[in-house]
Amino acid sequence: MSDRTLMQSIARLVPPGSRVLDLGCGDGALLELLQRERGCSGYGVEIADANVLACVRRGVDVIQLNLDEGLAMFGDDSFDVVLQIDTLQHLRNTETMLVETARVGRVGIVAFPNFAHWPNRLAVLRGRMPVTRRLPYQWYDTPNIRVGTFKDFEVLATRNRLAILDAFGLQDGREVRLLPNALASTAVFRFERG
Repeated sequence: MSDRTLMQSIARLVPPGSRVLDLGCGDGALLELLQRERGCSGYGVEIADANVLACVRRGVDVIQLNLDEGLAMFGDDSFDVVLQIDTLQHLRNTETMLVETARVGRVGIVAFPNFAHWPNRLAVLRGRMPVTRRLPYQWYDTPNIRVGTFKDFEVLATRNRLAILDAFGLQDGREVRLLPNALASTAVFRFERG
């Protein structure tokens, strides 16, 4: 799946004119798209120097911050939407950041590689960690410190009293709503405090 496909799918979930906080915003491409095509405003949060510079060059307001330190600088409901796109699997305090996402934003949207996608299951069955377009790293050089599945996120959301508003998978540029845990390489959830 191309980054563009993921960005377009996420952008459709963000209401026009929303105030957005993009956690782990990378080079700011998604926030730039939301500003240009959806009339959104807001900030990106990023730790990597090169990505912060790329955001500035795109005209995206960015705050350099280590997400493992939390979001104490933001008040409750400071944003309409808080995004964590390909961020959760890189965080040491995943559960805390998920709860903080729901506190800071009225709605949270997360997307992450779905480890239960059938090619991943097949690789593990063969005794190897999967290497796919969505998970392109070997086990020893991956930036992901966690792996999760569509079903795992549902359990985590319930445990933290988050109401899932929408959930689907993405595979080859299309939404997967039937058996997304097995048939989609990316899990996408839109949620709010329950």
